[in-house]
Amino acid sequence: MQKRSLEGQKALVTGAGRGIGAACARALGQAGAAVLVNFFGDAGEASKLVDAIKAAGGQASAFEADVSSETEVAKLFDEMQARFGGIDILVNNAGVQADSKLVDMSMAQWMKALSVDLTGSFLCARAATRMFLSRPVNPTVSCAAGKIVFISSVHQWIPWAGHANYTAAKGGVQMFMKSIAQELAPQHIRVNAIAPGAIATDINRPAWDTPAAKQQLLKLIPYGRVGEVEDIAKAVVWLSSDESDYVTGTTIAVDGGMLLYPAFQHGG
Repeated sequence: MQKRSLEGQKALVTGAGRGIGAACARALGQAGAAVLVNFFGDAGEASKLVDAIKAAGGQASAFEADVSSETEVAKLFDEMQARFGGIDILVNNAGVQADSKLVDMSMAQWMKALSVDLTGSFLCARAATRMFLSRPVNPTVSCAAGKIVFISSVHQWIPWAGHANYTAAKGGVQMFMKSIAQELAPQHIRVNAIAPGAIATDINRPAWDTPAAKQQLLKLIPYGRVGEVEDIAKAVVWLSSDESDYVTGTTIAVDGGMLLYPAFQHGG
């Protein structure tokens, strides 16, 4: 039987209880990785996901932690070490929105987006890197010492009125990713990001769940369909595998062409 692309590797997916994170965890498990499913608040969904990964022949476990807390992130990575003996892949997926117009935005709303989306990414990337550097590269497992994949957003580039805290966080994720990719490349740690466009998840259900809303949304997507969580998961598996070993410091937009300025399709 052909070896799966991530056979023998250990992966952590933050915010994996549902949506994009859950799809990434399933896909990594199918590719052969043992997966720690991080969740916050919904143990039932995380448990179902772990059961599904195991039923498909994979290895998985779940652990609750708030990635915006330095103490809880330390416990999360202690669990990764105890459960699987280390880490090869970190998928920094955990993210929230706390939408508001600027004039109405509270400090709590501002900090919620920054704390989870940006600070959480920093805390997990730092902890993963320390673990990557604690052991030698094993070329029978992977060419790289470790891989970090950030789940960002097309809104790291596209302004979004009413969501300034979210876009600020995602813009920060972009430069944080690129800066640590530059810093860690000599240690053979690869760092990349995926910027989803419109993906059918619960967080944006009002934008696609009715025919009228979906029709409006499709005006922003030249490719003519709303993305599925599996579209993101497939890209995560590729960036986590040796097939992308010469790729670091880049963001892959998985967006159906949203960044192609669809309003200009018929002239400017």
